[in-house]
Amino acid sequence: MSRNRKIAALVTISNLTNMELTMIESRCGILCSECKYKDEVGCKGCLNIDKPFWGETCPVKACCESKGKLHCGCCEDFPCQLLNDFAYDKEQGDDGKRIEQCRIWSQP
Repeated sequence: MSRNRKIAALVTISNLTNMELTMIESRCGILCSECKYKDEVGCKGCLNIDKPFWGETCPVKACCESKGKLHCGCCEDFPCQLLNDFAYDKEQGDDGKRIEQCRIWSQP
């Protein structure tokens, strides 16, 4: 990510209220507070880690952060194919629940 994009992302995030920051739990809309892996593997959620417990990188997290977005619902491409692929994955998907959560987080 370029220096200017990093600065823009930090400015965007720094302008958020504490309530807005505590409300958002992930980049993709997963509710980390409801995730069974949170306690099992000590996951702190993608907002607070560099690398997910399940692999080297999360493409959704990487995409969102590279665009300086707090979560996917803030993106002009929402919901994109990448997020849809994750949300409707046969093994790990949630039938679009995370997409709806991003919509909720995006409401003023």
